[in-house]
Amino acid sequence: MARIAGVDLPREKRVEIGLRYIYGIGPHSADQILIKTQIDPNTRVNKLTEDDVAKLRAVIENEYDVEGTLRGMISMNIKRLMDIGSYRGLRHRRGLPLRGQRTKTNARTRKGPKKSIGGLNKK
Repeated sequence: MARIAGVDLPREKRVEIGLRYIYGIGPHSADQILIKTQIDPNTRVNKLTEDDVAKLRAVIENEYDVEGTLRGMISMNIKRLMDIGSYRGLRHRRGLPLRGQRTKTNARTRKGPKKSIGGLNKK
């Protein structure tokens, strides 16, 4: 079983796909990692040797921010925006969309379920 950056890669998937289970590694990053380590993308995770896993682990640890460190960086960036009082920080603080989307309708994912005002009771 290949365990990289604290994540167990699925055994039956190709390495190219399995690497994407690590937070912070997408399709492009996975391809770049496999080129650097000279591992065939079509190899199944359970067919990887210990040397291959060690190569993957070394490249990911040295060149990429993944999992906990990446999550921490993202949360610190959001906290910085809120602390300096920028527009994006205010939108984060209020739980509203921050990239110019409309909020009169839609935006239910960020705003949550509709809040009823008044007492509309069905009798």
